[in-house]
Amino acid sequence: MTGNKAMMPVSLIDSPLFASSFVDVKIRDYLDARSFVRRCVDVEVALATAEARLGVIPQEAALGIAEAAAHHTFDMDRLQRDTEIVGYPILPIVEQLAEAAGDAGRYLHWGATTQDIMDTARVLQMRDAIALIESRLSEVIQALRDLALKHRNTPMAGRTHLQHALPITFGYKAAVWLSALERHRERIGQMKARALLVQFSGASGTLASLGDAGLSVQRELASTLSLGVAPITWHSTRDGIAEAVQVLALICGSLAKIAFDTSVMMTTELGEVSEPFVRHRGASSTMPQKRNPVSCEIIIAAAKMVREHAGLALDAMVHDFERATGAWHLEWSAVPESFALTSGALSQAAFMLSGLEVNPERMRANLGVSRGLIVAEAVMMALAPIIGRQTAHDLVYAACRKAVEANQSLFDALANMRDVVEPLGRERLKALTDPANYLGASGEMVDRVLARTP
Repeated sequence: MTGNKAMMPVSLIDSPLFASSFVDVKIRDYLDARSFVRRCVDVEVALATAEARLGVIPQEAALGIAEAAAHHTFDMDRLQRDTEIVGYPILPIVEQLAEAAGDAGRYLHWGATTQDIMDTARVLQMRDAIALIESRLSEVIQALRDLALKHRNTPMAGRTHLQHALPITFGYKAAVWLSALERHRERIGQMKARALLVQFSGASGTLASLGDAGLSVQRELASTLSLGVAPITWHSTRDGIAEAVQVLALICGSLAKIAFDTSVMMTTELGEVSEPFVRHRGASSTMPQKRNPVSCEIIIAAAKMVREHAGLALDAMVHDFERATGAWHLEWSAVPESFALTSGALSQAAFMLSGLEVNPERMRANLGVSRGLIVAEAVMMALAPIIGRQTAHDLVYAACRKAVEANQSLFDALANMRDVVEPLGRERLKALTDPANYLGASGEMVDRVLARTP
């Protein structure tokens, strides 16, 4: 294709400075404007082929259209100008392709309407993009599986409301992250059956222009393109498209949760993990010691942008009557940009998690910051069967206050309390106040998550 002089990008995802950080380069081949034109042509060729098989148009016409499509180079300057005038690119595409096809061009776009071609072209783009999303998601899932397995028994502080709660393991944390992404992989599979559908229904959706052959052509076109067929026209019911964008937003939301946790764990005060080291990655222009969480920042930002597009996709469901006035146009932004940003977030997550530097020593040191207070519940639950839960709670609560006020460990505070030492004994009390001994079923939970087929 020939093209006009490139305009300087305005959008973040097309910026020569930031695009490679926010978008997986491979997905551009599936989503850019040239891809869309190519997919529109693919649909037109498939339509002619399907109609020729059913005797709706001459076989020679279908062959001529396919031949023209294979060799025609679109004048992109003309296409841009004509699209601006018409409002949509299909008529300009059909005009150029029909000219190239000669007599066969008379049968181009037979029985179709603009939205049929554009929607089906978009679905073909989505199918390619979903395949890449699934591939990148699998990479992230595998990285998390590796972390969960390796650190199944690596103790660290569990935190609620940004405070120490109870001990967990880093493997447990990774498995929690993993479980959400496994569910998203299931959602993608379910969503594809509802979103990857052919659109071919004619001007008002009734296929009136093709008479009795309409539904047969629709089925044959779907078969030619390997797409599903909806029981009725979806020109103005956009739930399948909206669902696809919502699934992307869910994926990005879960990635942002991982990124947020990781960025906090990277703080100087915690130092429990670090993003993979690459020279100058995350460096400051003035502070040589800095190692900023670059991947985390990009993932969190991308998630917020995809969330906005998810809202746009929901707005785009409000179509007036049989053809929307403006709502359809929202998808032109929401769909490709959501896929682009999600691909970038997944790529960043795969990079970050596959090379994540984990510091078990800092995790253990942070776990000990409270000097045993983090396992006060363990002592209480051990005492409860002997002296009653409420009494045990009050005793341990008093010991916690004493430990804080006297700046001593929980064990030391409890060791001077006869009502605690006598029923438990000093050795058991020592074991109960070791955080590494109060990990609950975290290991078994990790095993259950990892037992699922990757």
